Amino acid sequence: MSQDISKLPPHVQERLLRLQQLQQTLQKVLVQKQQVELELTEIEQAQSELERLEDDTVIYKSIGSLLVKDKKERVTTDLNERKDLLNTRAEVLGRQEERLRGQLKK
Repeated sequence: MSQDISKLPPHVQERLLRLQQLQQTLQKVLVQKQQVELELTEIEQAQSELERLEDDTVIYKSIGSLLVKDKKERVTTDLNERKDLLNTRAEVLGRQEERLRGQLKK
């Protein structure tokens, strides 16, 4: 296929290369967005479970390959902060996706 591309005029080759780059970038953004959405779902499930627990319930949170004892209040705060960060990241990725889709339509 690269031989076929080399037969095209230079300006067409440049446009084709730009299109391929945009498609690759869009794919990366979509993968990142999917990962963020998955983590948000996991956080929401964890928050739902935490709401059911008594305040004095022993909580363990995962840090790498360790489980560390922590207080429900602190775990809840950490989850809320992470959720806020991920929501912001999802918004940014959504705007990037829209921009890239717009560029691909040109």
